[in-house]
Amino acid sequence: MQEHNDDVARSHGFGDLAFAQIKGRRLDAMPRNYEVWYTYASGYHAELSDAINVILSERGAITQEQLDGVYEAHLSPNRLTDKIDVVGNRVMDEIEQVMAMIDSAAGQASAYGNDLAGASARLAAVGTPEGVRTIIETLVRSTREIEANNKALEQRLKASRSEIQQLQENLDAVRTESLTDPLTSLGNRKFYDQAITKAVALANKSERPLCLLVSDIDHFKKFNDTFGHLTGDQVLRLVALSVKQNVKTQDLACRYGGEEFAIILPDTTLRAAVTVAEHIRRSVMTKELIKRSTSENLGRITISLGVAAFKPGDTVATLYDRADQCLYSAKRNGRNRVVCETDPEAEMLDVKVA
Repeated sequence: MQEHNDDVARSHGFGDLAFAQIKGRRLDAMPRNYEVWYTYASGYHAELSDAINVILSERGAITQEQLDGVYEAHLSPNRLTDKIDVVGNRVMDEIEQVMAMIDSAAGQASAYGNDLAGASARLAAVGTPEGVRTIIETLVRSTREIEANNKALEQRLKASRSEIQQLQENLDAVRTESLTDPLTSLGNRKFYDQAITKAVALANKSERPLCLLVSDIDHFKKFNDTFGHLTGDQVLRLVALSVKQNVKTQDLACRYGGEEFAIILPDTTLRAAVTVAEHIRRSVMTKELIKRSTSENLGRITISLGVAAFKPGDTVATLYDRADQCLYSAKRNGRNRVVCETDPEAEMLDVKVA
């Protein structure tokens, strides 16, 4: 309950800051503007914040047109669809151009075949060396033309293959962007939802081990309120770095939301998952946080972690709930610790604490 109250208070604070920006900058109080400024106030979208800060640093103000541009670039639900449409249209154009060249080449090959057939008939009828020479010269010219056309088609096909490969890479980049948290470069919530669904389905089918680790930054709200959202972003990046440094390639690390992270550990036993969690916890705890603008040492941060192992018949929700219960048991029992579902503390869960 306390955690819920804190979340509500935090969201109200972001809302107040958003309306203050709208009012202070004499902008229309419409939902799109509110979304932009709320996101800016929360500090959870680094690229959007950077874009607004650049505009403000250069001009000292931001126009509605510029704000619309920020929205379209970073928040519009259509932005990724538009990128895909652009790439798709380029692919179709490329294919149409290649098909036109192939049709042209096919027509030229057919004409060349007719030339050969006609030459054969003429050779049978001609009786002089000069006549034979003329027919052969005509065939040589036709052969050179078809060779030149084939070479041009080959070059065009190579160029098209390279272009389509680049477009495929662009599509892959768009897909990656849609599944990546811009602040931490970890998978986002959408990525987590897709990955955990596949992992649970595979575990149910194969009976291979699977563990889920969830973590939360201790006292993050107090830290964020004390030092500001930019420093809060630095904390999130630091934790994300510790996560990346302590998971294997097969493991799937995600920013679940806010200051909470989730790590999917396929083919990992509960004991091994606890070891991973401990490595992450210690890695975070050993890093000192330095405020870049003032070089002030802000001390160290800690995280709490909960670990649950897949059980036959588990769903995505039941697996997450057990890991989440373990996380809040860790927080309730002093924070800066790892609790798994077989620990004695995990059996006494009844409420969540902040």
